[in-house]
Amino acid sequence: MNPSSKIKTLEELKGVVAALRKRKKSLVQCHGVFDLIHPGHVRHFAMAKKEGDVLIVTITSDRHVRKGPGRPYFNERLRAEQLAALQDVDYVAVLDHPTAVEGILAIRPDVYAKGQDYRDASRDVTGMIGEEESAVRSCSGRLHFTDEITFSSSGLINTAFEVYPPETVKYLKLLARRHSIEEVRARLSELSKLKVLVIGDAIIDQYHYCRAMDRSSKESLVVHRYLSDESFAGGALAVANHVAELCGQVDLVSVLGSADPYESFIRSKLGPRVRPRFFRRHGCPTTIKRRFVSDDSSKKVFEICYMDDTPISGAEEEVVRRFLDRQAGRYDLVIVADYGHGLMTPAVIRTLSRRARYLTLNVQTNSANLGFNLVTKYPKADFVCIDEKELRLATHDKHGPIQSLVKRVQSQLRPKAMVVTRGVAGSIAYAPGTGFQDAPALSFQVVDKVGAGDAFYSFAAPCVRAGFSADLVSFIGNAAGSIAVQIVCNRQPVKQVDLIKFMTRLLKI
Repeated sequence: MNPSSKIKTLEELKGVVAALRKRKKSLVQCHGVFDLIHPGHVRHFAMAKKEGDVLIVTITSDRHVRKGPGRPYFNERLRAEQLAALQDVDYVAVLDHPTAVEGILAIRPDVYAKGQDYRDASRDVTGMIGEEESAVRSCSGRLHFTDEITFSSSGLINTAFEVYPPETVKYLKLLARRHSIEEVRARLSELSKLKVLVIGDAIIDQYHYCRAMDRSSKESLVVHRYLSDESFAGGALAVANHVAELCGQVDLVSVLGSADPYESFIRSKLGPRVRPRFFRRHGCPTTIKRRFVSDDSSKKVFEICYMDDTPISGAEEEVVRRFLDRQAGRYDLVIVADYGHGLMTPAVIRTLSRRARYLTLNVQTNSANLGFNLVTKYPKADFVCIDEKELRLATHDKHGPIQSLVKRVQSQLRPKAMVVTRGVAGSIAYAPGTGFQDAPALSFQVVDKVGAGDAFYSFAAPCVRAGFSADLVSFIGNAAGSIAVQIVCNRQPVKQVDLIKFMTRLLKI
């Protein structure tokens, strides 16, 4: 058979499968990313083929590969062509789903074959082997594990294809000597015991996709044609969704406008483990940030904010303050996501500072509050996570070395740990006992920067609370941020399973 004729769509494959069934052929299915074919894969396919008459290999489409920046190294078409060229492979299909389950239910194989790495379900970083086995059994098939030479595509790609610059490779090798992925997974699983309160400003991010037409004949502006729009739960809402990927109970406190609160939309976007408590701001809208995005370049061309960033009224403040006075001390961790849009008043801050058992801060600078929303408005904190610009504004120092500025903030707020994020320059962590530690950025493919800092903070804060070392906090935070920049705005949170897969790949370097 010509290799190219082996490649089918899933719909085409259903017809092929029906014909094979009529001929009483038994079917074997394998599934994976198969980014770099190596001897282990060849052995795997050969042994799988022995379990039936026809071997069908399905691969994960590019948009559902969650192994971090730069992956897949080869696109789905090239990956399909590589597999189709193998003698033991009879058919190949690209599966446009995040898991193999949909492909299993469509193909209904007699045997679903996995490599020996998946024999121990506790070592399956995807957590999907159980669901795949259930899907196979529902089709009256069976799960089979092959025994073959074990290689790692991620390890081979990391070593041979120079995905990262030399200094990043050196950093990852040193980190891998100190921390195994098994240790990291075990430590992250412990975070599910934490009871967390997230408090901060609710933001609805809207993207209006448009296409440039031409310059207006009457005005000095470029006219754009509207194409479509999309809305996302941002601000503290996004932070709560991220945190819920790690922690078992996440309560959220925020304020919504009395006019057009968007509460139904917001609740529909919150994860099942997030329990919201919304207060109302009378006469104000729920904050909306509408960005106009060029469809050909994905660049943002204009932004309009619908908001009232004056402090909440005295009566509204008292309701929030009384709630926090009663409840804040019941949580293992209070995570503040302060965007300077009116919720975090001096009275609210004082109450949190007095009642929270462990308080973490992310106090952001944006176009609405430049120079006014500073972390130094808080009297104390256990963990502070800010970017370099926010640090310089807080210390009124444009050019001084970051280390000295960090120490100035540390001497005022007395946090147990601080992290300064620096975009493509990575991050700098500081703890009084261990000093400064630099960590490089881990992403070089950026889809959208919006929300990356929130993701870093959301994953770093619980790790600091649980006593993770500074190097591990930075690594986990940078990995979360690296995944976030590949997601459009806050379309979805950074999934713990995707984070673990990415970190597993990195620690194989």
